[in-house]
Amino acid sequence: MSKADSMNKAASEAASESPTGAEGAHELGEAGAQLSTAPREENAIGGPTLGVVGWIRWFWRQLTSMRVALILLFLLSLGAIPGSLIPQNSVDELKAQAFKDAHETLTPIYEKLQLFDVYGSVWFSAIYILLFVSLIGCIVPRSWQFVGQLRGRPPGAPGRLTRLPAYTTWRSETEPEQIREAALALLKKRGFRAHVAGDAVAAEKGYLREAGNLLFHIALIVMLVAFATGQLFKSEGGKLIVEGDAFSNTLTQYDDFKSGSLFSTDELVPFSFDLDKFTGTYERSGPQRGTPRTFEAAVTYGRPGEAQKKAVIRVNEPLNVDGSKVYLIAHGYAPVVTVKDGKGKVVFKGAVPLLPIDNNITSTGAIKVMDGYRDPKTGKKTQLGFKAFFVPTFAGAGQGNMFSQFPALDFPVMAVTGYTGDLRVDGGLPQNVYQLDTSKMKQFTVGENGQVAQRLIPGETMTLPGGAGSITFEKEIKEWASFQVSQQPGNGLALAGAIAAIAGLAGSLFIQRRRIWVRAVRGADGVTVVEMAGLGRSESTRLPEELGELALTLHAEAPTAPDTPEEPEADEAAVPAEGHEK
Repeated sequence: MSKADSMNKAASEAASESPTGAEGAHELGEAGAQLSTAPREENAIGGPTLGVVGWIRWFWRQLTSMRVALILLFLLSLGAIPGSLIPQNSVDELKAQAFKDAHETLTPIYEKLQLFDVYGSVWFSAIYILLFVSLIGCIVPRSWQFVGQLRGRPPGAPGRLTRLPAYTTWRSETEPEQIREAALALLKKRGFRAHVAGDAVAAEKGYLREAGNLLFHIALIVMLVAFATGQLFKSEGGKLIVEGDAFSNTLTQYDDFKSGSLFSTDELVPFSFDLDKFTGTYERSGPQRGTPRTFEAAVTYGRPGEAQKKAVIRVNEPLNVDGSKVYLIAHGYAPVVTVKDGKGKVVFKGAVPLLPIDNNITSTGAIKVMDGYRDPKTGKKTQLGFKAFFVPTFAGAGQGNMFSQFPALDFPVMAVTGYTGDLRVDGGLPQNVYQLDTSKMKQFTVGENGQVAQRLIPGETMTLPGGAGSITFEKEIKEWASFQVSQQPGNGLALAGAIAAIAGLAGSLFIQRRRIWVRAVRGADGVTVVEMAGLGRSESTRLPEELGELALTLHAEAPTAPDTPEEPEADEAAVPAEGHEK
């Protein structure tokens, strides 16, 4: 067997003799103290009854324990699940309302549990705050303890190195002082913090493990702070813009706007942009037919007093203007229509955005003529309204219905249903611009068969009965894009926290903190006895291997002393051989 093999074998065989339990820890003394800053758990049996202060201390110790922090982190993860599966009022109020309308039985239960506002609910906030307090209460004392360990020195060697998990020994003729000096230089060269303590060299390595552990938990606090900052100071608004129209980042320009409780509208970044053109192309064949291939909006933007710039906004490629990001989130069509009264006067002309209801952009909407129209019979001011049903690629002819079979404008058709009366827009109550309230209106019938709707292709006109006027589907069809403008001040902090958490977790998992002692003393026969032992934070096969490598290197400086031949005992030497006479 080689010298290296024997060293490694000696270092690993001693593990079976390592101490366990309180007796072993007591014998190792300071050298066997914890290699981490985790607080010790004391289980007191019996003792006096806890008072109010005692219960408060007990509750604080439980709250700031790592076990409770992990439980709270797990509960926070579970709490985020309904926030991802159930439509949230703060994200999309229309989807949340549609969900409520479709689930009348579940809605009251979900509302009581605040599942439509998970991230602002009482129970989610309670978990969040408790986790925040738990992490701070756990990390602060451990950080101070770790700083103290960094400022101190590795503890001296215990009295019996043989009780450590990894151990090896040999005898050498080299002087003990020379061996200790060689061991000190070797350990420092290998990155250990080492010093001579009495008759031994004490060394320690792997502090980055505990530093990584603390960094990971500090990073969790940073991410929690970033989340809170984002919720309190964020702003988020939506705007639908037709090609050729413009948007200015002011509160009155938004279709909908939501912000954190500490956000001020004065913090809105002053800028504007024009939607020059929207481009959407789709896969024409194969299993992916109809899938978007190009989905981008060309805009011209700028800040007040600055030159205008060109940019293209794509999905997941927002426009960033001084921390305010403009995301492209939806797209649809806006047919251009012209409405005339019975005298041929134009009372409405413009592009009407219609909302998609399927992946092929079958769309619905409303056309409202609120001013300038008079009843042809009485001459009194009244209003017109039209329900519009639009398909970019018509299908369903002869089947009594219509639908779109492709999202591009291959064969656009629009079905129009007309109404006259009161649109209910002057009552002061908010109204959806894409829906028509017909409760106070009379429906037109058109054609010889008295149908209520008429299909139009670009360039066709529907004439209203009784000289009420007409509506023309112009040949021009514009496209619209919906944008989300948001300010999230905590995003950069959250990213930094996530990177730090990954780095800290990697350090705590792959770095092992361990201590090495090298003792060199002169034996009774004048020969130096060299002992090497190691202690790690957790059981690992790497510690005996590392100790064996160090022992082999040190052995080159202090080789094993030659064995002394044994002399025969006097009684055996005096006895003559059998058959020999004096």
